[in-house]
Amino acid sequence: MGQNPTAVMQGIEVPTSSIDPANFFRLTRRLSIPFKSGSYGGLGQTDTTQLLQTGIVSGVTIKASGSLTVTPGAGTVATTSKWPYGAAKNVRFSANGQSNLINCSGTHLKIREIMQRGDLTDRGVTQSIGGAHPGTARNQGTLSLASEAWGVGQNVTAIPGGTYPVELEWYLPVAFDDLNLLGAIFAQTSATDLVIAIDWANTPELFTLTGNATVSLSMSVVYEATLYTIPQGPNGSVIVPDLSAFHSIIQTRYGTPTNSMNEIRLAGQGVGKQLLRLWWQSYNNGVPLPLNATNYGQVGWRYGGNDTPEIYPDGKLMAYRAEKLFNSDFGSYAGVGVFDFCSENAFRDSVDEGTATELRLMLEFPNALSLTAPYVEYVAETVSAGASA
Repeated sequence: MGQNPTAVMQGIEVPTSSIDPANFFRLTRRLSIPFKSGSYGGLGQTDTTQLLQTGIVSGVTIKASGSLTVTPGAGTVATTSKWPYGAAKNVRFSANGQSNLINCSGTHLKIREIMQRGDLTDRGVTQSIGGAHPGTARNQGTLSLASEAWGVGQNVTAIPGGTYPVELEWYLPVAFDDLNLLGAIFAQTSATDLVIAIDWANTPELFTLTGNATVSLSMSVVYEATLYTIPQGPNGSVIVPDLSAFHSIIQTRYGTPTNSMNEIRLAGQGVGKQLLRLWWQSYNNGVPLPLNATNYGQVGWRYGGNDTPEIYPDGKLMAYRAEKLFNSDFGSYAGVGVFDFCSENAFRDSVDEGTATELRLMLEFPNALSLTAPYVEYVAETVSAGASA
């Protein structure tokens, strides 16, 4: 008896007759399943979690609940600009031999979620950023949900002793979105190997301590998968959507920006990928630079020899566009700039890296800007082919 033709999608062999997106979306059912809780090794440690081998996975919600205990003693306690979402220093997702499909900080996961979910906004959510404890109240651009609790403010000083509640959430987008499941992973097979690793930040990356001051972060972490059931056809075979792509979000650090036009070549890009978004934060003396005309001259992106499809005369004009597109002023406090190719016309405007080679991010820092230990964190979100016949 002859065998049905098969295709290898994301490292998994699937009968070609089973690939039927229209019937899959008609028959599937979305599930939200908590699959692990209590996993938190502590600051400076790494927690590794295996995903369920069930259904088709589109994303994972990571919920951390606990408390921050501050003991100044004869010293002082302050937070850095990485608190609180940067407590998850690196969140890494690997699937079926494809290592680090997602590798970025918790801060950038929060930024990406606001950009992706058109009805999600941080407007009206008050958190404290800057100044002496309890900090300066901000009600937009915080990246926060109203249901979250930071415990103490971001980049605030003179924090008194006490125990403060902490409630944080990050969403790990395995798929680009839940509409077409582009990049979702077929998990319902023993051949699937899906792993999440969280590198928790070290204490000095989140807190500035003097004297004999100490801090302790105690949390319980719950992982909840969003997945879709795999229906069966009339002949008993499974029905799956087109899973021929991987979705990737990769953060890179550029450590040598200068008072000039910096052309930052995007690492890890190339043929077979479509660039969906490119966003960044520029840090100066440990704090994100607000996206304005004082801190930025020209901002743009370029490819090939000197092709420059988009360029803004200063950072403020880019901040205007980003706020209108995402309903968040994350350029003012988080210092986020973004080139978005997918929110309005995802597959018309995405950048084909087979033709747009040598991609570069262009950031100009004016000569009047004093730079102290500057660096740029940039994140490229892409989809790439993951199938072979």
